[in-house]
Amino acid sequence: MATEKMLRFVTLGKEMPEKRPASLRAQDFHEIYREFADSKAAEQSSRCSQCGVPYCQTHCPLHNNIPDWLRLTAQGRLQEAYEISQATNTFPEICGRICPQDRLCEGNCVIEQSGHGTVTIGAVEKYITDTAWEQGWVKPIRPAVERSESVGIIGGGPGGLAAADVLRRAGVQVTVYDRHDRAGGLLTYGIPGFKLEKPVVMQRIAQLEDGGVNFVLNCSVGVDISFDAIRGQHDAVLIATGVYKARDIEAPGVGAQGIVKALDYLTASNRKSFGDEVPAFDDGTLNAAGKRVVVIGGGDTAMDCVRTAIRQGATSVKCLYRRDRANMPGSQREVQNAEEEGVEFVWLTAPKGFTGGTVVEGVIVQRMRLGAPDASGRQSPELIEGADYVEPADLVVQALGFEPEELPKLWGVPDLPVTRWGTVKADFQTHATALPGVYAAGDIVRGASLVVWAIRDGREAADAILGWLAQSAGASVAAE
Repeated sequence: MATEKMLRFVTLGKEMPEKRPASLRAQDFHEIYREFADSKAAEQSSRCSQCGVPYCQTHCPLHNNIPDWLRLTAQGRLQEAYEISQATNTFPEICGRICPQDRLCEGNCVIEQSGHGTVTIGAVEKYITDTAWEQGWVKPIRPAVERSESVGIIGGGPGGLAAADVLRRAGVQVTVYDRHDRAGGLLTYGIPGFKLEKPVVMQRIAQLEDGGVNFVLNCSVGVDISFDAIRGQHDAVLIATGVYKARDIEAPGVGAQGIVKALDYLTASNRKSFGDEVPAFDDGTLNAAGKRVVVIGGGDTAMDCVRTAIRQGATSVKCLYRRDRANMPGSQREVQNAEEEGVEFVWLTAPKGFTGGTVVEGVIVQRMRLGAPDASGRQSPELIEGADYVEPADLVVQALGFEPEELPKLWGVPDLPVTRWGTVKADFQTHATALPGVYAAGDIVRGASLVVWAIRDGREAADAILGWLAQSAGASVAAE
């Protein structure tokens, strides 16, 4: 019976794929987890309790049918498992690698709550889709019928690409406009290779191109082409630019040479992995080799920076965060990986200023303690008077998060509505803005968030656009 292959969490313990030794993985940018073997993926999938109310599925932004594809994997029916996995997720091989499963599906697994250790959902998802690519189960996009309507998508990150996939499968003509020389957004230039190797992203972009998606690269809206021109060329437009404006530290000495922004630092490293010429890396500005590095921030971007610095050959890498370990926003799994690789976390600290004049020599560090909870329920950090000290540093990376750019001003579209935070105002279900035929999805609407949320938003927006196009076509026929 099929059920005999499941509910084995009582006799089988949780196992992650083998992790490469820290001493070896810290020397390169390859992914740190090895692939599950067939037998191990099936074994770990069989630990699923197939519970009646699957909290893993509920807490997944895409509501992936996780229990179903775990059961099929346990039964050796991998192609069917892949079909179910990709039915709700445009990029399961990417989510399997970079989603913070410990905060989403795995963190809400019923057997995890009961003390048996979660099912390793992310590793199985990665295994299923990698196998699908190897076996040729990932089919080219070939719409049954080509349609004349066209949609312009501004931004080639996960939200824009997910929307492009849905629209092309429906036969709509799709053009993606992206400011970079490669599509993918943060998947390509923000996330390091040790979490997401770049061929994984490039093969998806190649699939979209082969399926008929037109990419217009090195194209900055408002400079190379106007927003109005894009609207004029397409029946509908999706804004999926993400948020790229870095939050800056306001402290004495912040303009010194050697204090850099996280995205500039990560982009330079990723470009080197592609073999690009990167003068700011080659001259040492965005290279941690031989330097004492201090990263300021506690999110996933900060984790990417500290682990990149280790691989570049930094003398020391320290991460300053104003709260403690339990209250940091980044993945606890990432913190553990960073510590194994030699990163030192200095909890309850914040920068007060920088020493060295024109070239940074150190960070003036304030010690903090946790006080009363703030509006979100998290304890607010409070300054400890007289406990400042100087942390020597040759390279300081600011990783304090991102804010939206001023799109109405940059694009010359004053009637594009934005919130008081600068994000684009859009309906939470349809993603429609107040401008007819203009939609917005991903971080530019919700603020800096997870890739999986951008994928969900992009898919939802594409569905809404398809509905709007059908309604517009019906109105045109009625008018005739």
